[in-house]
Amino acid sequence: MELIRSETGLPLPAPTHVGIIMDGNGRWAQSKGLPRIAGHRQGAESVREVVSSAMELGIQYLTLFGFSCENWKRSQSEVSALMGLLRLYLRQEVVELDRQGVRLRFIGYRERLPRDIVTLIQGAETKTSNNNTLTLTIALSYGARQEITTAAQKLAMLAAKGKIEPNNITDEIFGQYLETATIPDPDLIIRTSGVQRISNFLLWQLAYAELVFIDINWPDFSKKNLEEAVDEFNRRERRYGA
Repeated sequence: MELIRSETGLPLPAPTHVGIIMDGNGRWAQSKGLPRIAGHRQGAESVREVVSSAMELGIQYLTLFGFSCENWKRSQSEVSALMGLLRLYLRQEVVELDRQGVRLRFIGYRERLPRDIVTLIQGAETKTSNNNTLTLTIALSYGARQEITTAAQKLAMLAAKGKIEPNNITDEIFGQYLETATIPDPDLIIRTSGVQRISNFLLWQLAYAELVFIDINWPDFSKKNLEEAVDEFNRRERRYGA
């Protein structure tokens, strides 16, 4: 598709940071009479395409909601299959991501993840730590309310020890205790599958993000859909409350 262009005729710049709630894997599989894990496998293919497309568009930060704290409530068989798929992804994709200059980061509560997966995550983060073409953050075992609660607890402990005055805690200081402290807040949040809610994803960080809801399931998400979302982003006037 042809992206919106500026008065100079050049395409408008892509948002710096895009977050995506990858929804609809199970519904995609169900619509085709396949087991849910087939949808997750196909969804992994969409991850590959969106990472490549994000770099082509000049997006610098991409955050994908892969597995929420609430997802642990799913059936044991589905969770086990998802963990197996995650292992496979980490073992097979990191070398290629590193070659492309992608820095890989993970946010979420690793304590609940299998130990071998935590080891793979740590290895992937270390291997790609010096890359700067794209910062790809995967939210695993993640929940925004839990993230905010943890940050508040850390600041409360500092206040109790007299290391910080409660009245001196600002938005900026609070943000330094979130897991996304080293990256900018998202400019654009995309959710697939037609569902129009945030589902406990980056609640603090998306305060001024533009929201785009796409009525297709994640396994069908393509470069064209990402371009359309960026195009919609560039059509909007961002006032930040002014």
